[in-house]
Amino acid sequence: MSLRIAEIFGPTVQGEGILIGEPTVFVRAGGCDYRCAWCDSLHAVESVYRQTWTPMSPEAIMDEVRKLSGGQPLTVSVSGGNPAIQDFAPVIALGQAEGYRFALETQGSIAQGWFADLDTLVLSPKPPSSTHDTDWDRFTDCLNAAGDGPTVVMKIVVFNDADLAYARAAHARHPELPLFLQPGNPEVDPESPVDLNAATARLRWLIDETVGKGWFAPRILPQLHVLVWGNQRGV
Repeated sequence: MSLRIAEIFGPTVQGEGILIGEPTVFVRAGGCDYRCAWCDSLHAVESVYRQTWTPMSPEAIMDEVRKLSGGQPLTVSVSGGNPAIQDFAPVIALGQAEGYRFALETQGSIAQGWFADLDTLVLSPKPPSSTHDTDWDRFTDCLNAAGDGPTVVMKIVVFNDADLAYARAAHARHPELPLFLQPGNPEVDPESPVDLNAATARLRWLIDETVGKGWFAPRILPQLHVLVWGNQRGV
């Protein structure tokens, strides 16, 4: 079998969510069932980039992960696009046999049985600013597929008041899931520098609108990779 891979890079640190700061190798799958208005990974989403995606066997993927990590088992983050479109079960099995840990980030639109094999499942439903609606039945299917296997959390990007209201409603639906919020980054062009003053202002706004107003459920985090590397790819 082969999987469509947009890029494999690292080791670097995870830039967001429950594993922020953790040394990680990233396996970015090609293909997605969403087209978010502010997507920062269009090279792994749009079919126009399909010719840049590499068909790789599970063995070849793990060979590259091993080479990048120097053979030291660490966390492998499977992202996209939406990696749930493809079957990463063989990659997970190969890596875990050698001590690697696997985290998956997906919007919760496609459930796969191999979610139960993960170490960490990050469900990141998309708020109104993405221009997508959330199918909460499918989201629940993803939770059921994961079962008691991985640690499961919810992460939501927040750009505005409507997104923040969405995050509150999402937490009300699934209060059992640890919730991570981060300010969105509207500057997605990899050639454009990130305005760090604007980025920190968005983070302060999010803190003020949550903790500052007595909502203590979410953990508020920056997008660490944006603060360090801007929109540069492969870091």
